[in-house]
Amino acid sequence: MHVGVIASMKQGLEQFIYREIRQLHALGAEISLFPTKHGPGLYQPPGDWHVYRWQTWVVLLSQFVRLFLMPGRYMNVLREAWQHRALTDFFLAAYFTKFMRDVDAIYATFGDRKLFVGYFASRLLDKPLAVEIHAYELYQNPNPALFRVCLAACQKIVAPTEFNRDYLVKHFSVPPQRIEVVRYSIDLNEYQPARKFVILIVAFFVQKKGHEILLKAVQKMGRGDVEVWVVGDVGPSSAVADVRGMVERLGMQEQVAFFGKQRGTALRALFHACDVFCLPSRVDENGDSEGFPNAIVEAMACGKPVVTTRHVEIPKIVEQILVDENDIDGLAKALEQTYTSPSLRVAMGERNRELAEKHFSSANVNVTFEILKDLRTHRG
Repeated sequence: MHVGVIASMKQGLEQFIYREIRQLHALGAEISLFPTKHGPGLYQPPGDWHVYRWQTWVVLLSQFVRLFLMPGRYMNVLREAWQHRALTDFFLAAYFTKFMRDVDAIYATFGDRKLFVGYFASRLLDKPLAVEIHAYELYQNPNPALFRVCLAACQKIVAPTEFNRDYLVKHFSVPPQRIEVVRYSIDLNEYQPARKFVILIVAFFVQKKGHEILLKAVQKMGRGDVEVWVVGDVGPSSAVADVRGMVERLGMQEQVAFFGKQRGTALRALFHACDVFCLPSRVDENGDSEGFPNAIVEAMACGKPVVTTRHVEIPKIVEQILVDENDIDGLAKALEQTYTSPSLRVAMGERNRELAEKHFSSANVNVTFEILKDLRTHRG
């Protein structure tokens, strides 16, 4: 079965639309995707879907070809589009017909412009049409009159809720036998209750932060319930670390979550949610080292256990657990130690909070303030 799916890709596909199409493909459907809009986003179609992106000038020029190839049908549907003030949707549908000839069914993922484009394409090609009606198109449809015409033309209407079905019957006079209630689907193997042991790293993507050492140590642990949460992005250094590339090369995509740059409440939430904070600091290829990593201070202040390295000033503050720089085996054993002992994690977190209060309170700025005040007496 070959399905022509009409969807918006303004910011990539919406997650639930992507998931639905992916499952259709897994069931054996050949997918041709006809986007009403297209742009970058989180959910992009995989390489084995046919995707027909378009440019405005190509769509406009193609109208002469479509008119030449199907003059009578083209003009009839064009008049209807003109009456419903939907010429843009018609032109896009006419352009798509070149690529839709082999589809067995047209499936509009929403009852708005996606449905209008699908309707005009089905009229031009005499193809069966189905639509899924979600929510806003019932209450704030961009073209209510055309919406009613399209609903009447659909061979099948999919509603994700019984409420939508009843609303379509009551307010749009759709015969109930043409509506199927199909609730949203989800991969229950992918989304299920799970207790993960979360290791957090907050750092610029530079060599001296030791991301590679952490990832290899976690891989060495060999535990599927361990996740690494990565906060940060490329930083100001010549020794940049391609952390995302590392994750792909190590095959750890399912074990690592990237959060980008964070601050304030969102960053504190990640500190509070993790089980252990790990920063395997080291000297980079240019000889650059840390001062004292501020992220370690924040983790300690949040009462979290910290696993880090014997690097510059760190051993003077952090009492446990410390390993040598670049020691993958040692870091794996240290993380395993925290993994297997919840009581150790609690004790480390409590002690780290005490150390943060001792060494890093805002009272430290008072000293700087007094230094700056004293400078007044040395003027001139």
